[in-house]
Amino acid sequence: MRTIVCYGDSNTWGADPSSPNRFAHDVRWTAVLARELGDGYRVVEEGLNGRTTVVDDLIEPDRNGYRQIIPILESQHPVDLVIIMLGTNDLKARFNRTAADIGQSVSLLANVARGTLFGPEQTRPKVLILCPPPIAKLTDFEAMFAGAHEKSLQMPHFYALAAKWSNSDFLNAGDAIHSSDVDGIHFDQDQLEPLGKAVAEKVRAIFD
Repeated sequence: MRTIVCYGDSNTWGADPSSPNRFAHDVRWTAVLARELGDGYRVVEEGLNGRTTVVDDLIEPDRNGYRQIIPILESQHPVDLVIIMLGTNDLKARFNRTAADIGQSVSLLANVARGTLFGPEQTRPKVLILCPPPIAKLTDFEAMFAGAHEKSLQMPHFYALAAKWSNSDFLNAGDAIHSSDVDGIHFDQDQLEPLGKAVAEKVRAIFD
């Protein structure tokens, strides 16, 4: 059985933009991915609200994805594939980061994952870099994410470069889904099924 770790933020955790609740487990995109792939795969949902790529956040502490990735992957060893979908929280105005900075940070995470021997029989895991869709209409988060929409439009380019630099696979989630106009950063429930299916198709291609 192949193990896939989905390493992300609130959109991997399952945040519902229309309520303070979390989507039910069986409708999250990670559950769709598991269902589409079938019995030969184990999908580990490792999402954390507010997780960044490499940034320490004094307002929301303990969210630095760089500091957490090694112990998380080691705890799930052996890992065949790591899917990294991070960067949305890096767009917060308080971090003042460019799309290029974020892309390089994702590349660093991918290289860290690929540099481990946490794959089957002490091999190196494969990595899929998943670029989040662009920021949509911001409402309650407008001040927090000031300027984020324009930067998010540049991210697919830099994430594709990140995949090239780290010898990883790449998928642009924005080709399959869009962010919610309810809050601008999370995914409506009707976007979870197409995202899970698009990722499953890419995963099957990786292992073919």
